[in-house]
Amino acid sequence: MRRLVGLVLVLCALAGLLWLAKKQREPKISPLEPKEVRLYRHATRKVEVLPLEEYVVGVVAAEMPAEWPLEALKAQAVAARTYVLRRIVAGGVYNNPHPGADISDDPQSGQAYIDREELKRRLGLIDYYRYYPKIRRAVEETKGLVLVYRGQLIEPAYHACCGGHTEDAAEIWAVSAPYLKGVPCPCAEAEVVKETRAYALADFYRILLGEKALPALKERTPALAVTRRSSTGRPLEVAVAGVRLPAVLVRERLGLKSTRFTWEVKGERVEISTVGYGHGVGLCQRGAKVLAEKGYDFRRILSHYYTGVEIVKY
Repeated sequence: MRRLVGLVLVLCALAGLLWLAKKQREPKISPLEPKEVRLYRHATRKVEVLPLEEYVVGVVAAEMPAEWPLEALKAQAVAARTYVLRRIVAGGVYNNPHPGADISDDPQSGQAYIDREELKRRLGLIDYYRYYPKIRRAVEETKGLVLVYRGQLIEPAYHACCGGHTEDAAEIWAVSAPYLKGVPCPCAEAEVVKETRAYALADFYRILLGEKALPALKERTPALAVTRRSSTGRPLEVAVAGVRLPAVLVRERLGLKSTRFTWEVKGERVEISTVGYGHGVGLCQRGAKVLAEKGYDFRRILSHYYTGVEIVKY
């Protein structure tokens, strides 16, 4: 009996040693506490490995003007850090078009990013040395801070300018998130982004409906109408010559800055005017600037745009 017990103990000890050896061969960085970001750079078509906080510096530099208030830059830093960590912790975005990367520097599919040399070229040498320390300070003073909802990293959507009121994610993307609710925004108190573009009516129809639709459209009276709006009045769906299209698709195909648009047909032309810049969900960057100027710190700014979230160390 003693021999049997001894054999069991030896086997347990061997199993423990094998488990320990396996753990020692595994990467030292836990997937829950990543220290690096694998960034795909479109200019070089290569993946660069960057320290997490250094990556956040590059995102803040690319996404928000450095001359804006420090607290707005801090809010951007926390949102940017949460954005990339959510993708790393989740094991990467499904069907990532850049294998081996956690994220790309394309703002359409990731976050904008610039390195120090590019920032020097954009700002010029004098402004670079004036503002780069400020960007680093915004990142260092929020180091490790992320946004969570009920203990989980959120999807920290952000955009340039909402035009006066952010949108509910469920209305814009048909994906509900309890922390991405529409809220009033003071960005209208600043210089709101506005733009008007003109298209020949034939080009307008061709871009939105395709070449095959043109012969039939020549025999019809031009018809444009909003068929569905968000609770704030932003177009969600429009009818173009009777064909219903999501407003986000209209924005994408025409290259508009926002889905908060109106139009006017003038003979053989159509003029489209937009207010704001971006999808309108989550943090409004221009609104964050105004709130910071009013004395809000980054925590109050983030809590305003992301409903019910907590700011914690990751």
